[in-house]
Amino acid sequence: MRADLLTDAVDGLDEALAAVDGFDQVLVGGLLRPQPAQAAGLAGLADAVAGSPLAGRTAEASEKTAAGAADEDHFLVLAAARTALLGSVHDALVARVEEAVGRPRAEETAAPGAGAEHPVNLLAAARGWLCDLARTGWQGIDHELVGGAAPVVTAMLPEPALRRLATLLDGFAAELAASCPGATLERIPVRRWADLWSRAMLLTLPGADRTAAVTEVTGRLLPLGVDLHEHATAVQAQVHAVFEPADGTTPRLVRAGVSAPKPDTVVGAGLWQLLRPHMSLLAAVSEGRAMELDAMPVTAEGDLIWDDAHATPGEPADAFATARVALPTATAAPVTPVDRHPARIAVPVLIEGYAVEKEDDGLAFRVAGERLAVDAVRVPAAGPLTAEAVASSGACLGLLRWDAGEFVLQPLAVERTVRKKPVAVHAGAWAGGTADKAGVRAEKAATDAVTVLRERAGRLLRK
Repeated sequence: MRADLLTDAVDGLDEALAAVDGFDQVLVGGLLRPQPAQAAGLAGLADAVAGSPLAGRTAEASEKTAAGAADEDHFLVLAAARTALLGSVHDALVARVEEAVGRPRAEETAAPGAGAEHPVNLLAAARGWLCDLARTGWQGIDHELVGGAAPVVTAMLPEPALRRLATLLDGFAAELAASCPGATLERIPVRRWADLWSRAMLLTLPGADRTAAVTEVTGRLLPLGVDLHEHATAVQAQVHAVFEPADGTTPRLVRAGVSAPKPDTVVGAGLWQLLRPHMSLLAAVSEGRAMELDAMPVTAEGDLIWDDAHATPGEPADAFATARVALPTATAAPVTPVDRHPARIAVPVLIEGYAVEKEDDGLAFRVAGERLAVDAVRVPAAGPLTAEAVASSGACLGLLRWDAGEFVLQPLAVERTVRKKPVAVHAGAWAGGTADKAGVRAEKAATDAVTVLRERAGRLLRK
């Protein structure tokens, strides 16, 4: 790995992010009566896209908004310009990562699939609420304004094609409601709320939420590791893997995800009990096995639409062997324009030959003389991998991300030397079940909690 490329400055990156930050500050105070500082932020966004096809419309939208005369179309253009800027940041960072790891890149663009017709009135209603938010600003939000999303979300949920936007609006409104009134907030998540607002605005365009085109693949799937995402009411496991096509063509990086609702009392290893019934791949990850796929649906962005009927367990496959042999030649799938964002970057990499540095705020690896921050906070409590194991490791398989202005490594698995033998520790080792004593205790505690919840739910239903 060319670790020096991960620390070198990327041309234009700071300027693009400064323009995004300037616009995000505009949304804090609202666009109803813009102040001079807000007008400067709007002009900065227009200047940043001056050399793009968005230049003319963004300049017009910026001027109209600064004058307090903007309509919904102008707000939509501003959201598109902001998204385009962050998309350029995403592309520049991904290109830098691929250069650093020496991995081939996919040149084509992910083609959109066919999309269903959406009720225009519901999209217009959602856009109207989002524009009201923008006019008011984060400092001006109150329960009455935020509550305006509820009837829109309720009307959207029965429409399968609108559930993506409905879910986004529902979660966004819940975050805003928990922060009302905005005038009393000591800290505002400026970038996050601007991200959610911009994303939702673009999804109100008919056809903007079309998923990538879906094809079918046959071959061998070699798991690398599991990235677990936990929320108070939901959990998701995303398996990163290398797919080797049966026809002998170039291996590809793919993902397979599974999600499930959860009560807030189920945590730790108990999360796997909610996910296992929906994906046999989790058992393969725990057992260190490959999976043989037959006509498994996959999007152009590399997301497997998992169906157990199209998968069978294969031969043993060590994740570190896969990372050393197959990962360097695997190509990454392209990303659709609307999904390009620095927060989306999660590139599987294998790091070896590093020195571990313990810092006040965590860990870092010294790779070829360069510092690479380690995000051990992302390591889930639902597995045996710990920060201590990472600190005593000699090889790390993880996801390279970009956060707070630098590249960071999220460990998925590490190799340690125990009694002069290499021993692998995986974050997803308990995904399909375990005989590990700590894992068994955690599973039992979770099983007891789930049993009690099901019993209480049964009582309520019987009443």
